[in-house]
Amino acid sequence: MNIDFNKNSDGLVPAIIQDATTKNVLMLGYMNEEALVKTQETKLVTFFSRTKKRLWTKGEESGNVLHLVDLKLDCDNDSLLIQVSPNGPTCHKGSATCWNEENKPNYGFFSSLETTIAERVANKDIEKSYVASLFAKGINKVAQKVGEEAVEVVIEAMDSNDELFLYESADLLFHYLMLLQAKGFTLQDIETELKNRQK
Repeated sequence: MNIDFNKNSDGLVPAIIQDATTKNVLMLGYMNEEALVKTQETKLVTFFSRTKKRLWTKGEESGNVLHLVDLKLDCDNDSLLIQVSPNGPTCHKGSATCWNEENKPNYGFFSSLETTIAERVANKDIEKSYVASLFAKGINKVAQKVGEEAVEVVIEAMDSNDELFLYESADLLFHYLMLLQAKGFTLQDIETELKNRQK
């Protein structure tokens, strides 16, 4: 790894710390060559502290260490992306990230959709919300709707109309997310189950 530690007069390069599993950015630190070598040798992320003017292994006092998973160098050879497995909260103030955010998996639009479904259910406005009205009918109706949408996906899969297949697939996924919530689960629970099946 050919890192340009001389680009800055202090010999430091920024190190972006990312959770290897959730892909969330946890913190930003700085490394000199010695910190990088120690990180690679110990597999515990070590920085150069600009305030203490010494090497500093994250979690050396709190125990909230960052286990090294992978190192990547950017296109200009002067910034590091360090993927880690965190042991406890990363921020010294006790939060999971230095931006005071939760470090949980994010599935992009699907996470937003899960949140929207949960909000509609909580508001219970059955006059304006299809989600709320379906939930009000009970879990059997939600499950039945998933079954109906699954049959429609199968029918469209055997036809040649890709537009209808995608339309029905979106309906199925939407109603499945509703069923998951009706049962008290989320996409994260499904991810965990599938990971547990890996061999």
